[in-house]
Amino acid sequence: MTKYLISFPASAMDISEEDMPAVGEAARAAIREAKDAGVYVFGGGINEDVAPRMVAADGAVTNETYPQTREFNGGFCVLELPSREAAVQWAAKIAKACRCSQELREFGYDPES
Repeated sequence: MTKYLISFPASAMDISEEDMPAVGEAARAAIREAKDAGVYVFGGGINEDVAPRMVAADGAVTNETYPQTREFNGGFCVLELPSREAAVQWAAKIAKACRCSQELREFGYDPES
């Protein structure tokens, strides 16, 4: 089976403070459903309170990131699914729960993982 990344940037969630608890519960329910179905691998949200670091091959650490990933934040999950069609269906469930569109990406196959 193939692993899929389903994610969204924090800016995609235009949710009022009073709606946030319901959205959080709906999102957790979608993840519980994925766990119950046996397709959940892992997921979470990017901690925006901790700045990203760039780590070079020599171990040098700098307080920066790749320019194209400066806005990498929000939430994500990885699901292992039998088809892209199944991944689209799960992304739609998560989009409905989070009230925002989800980006769907497929991981490449690695025979050693």
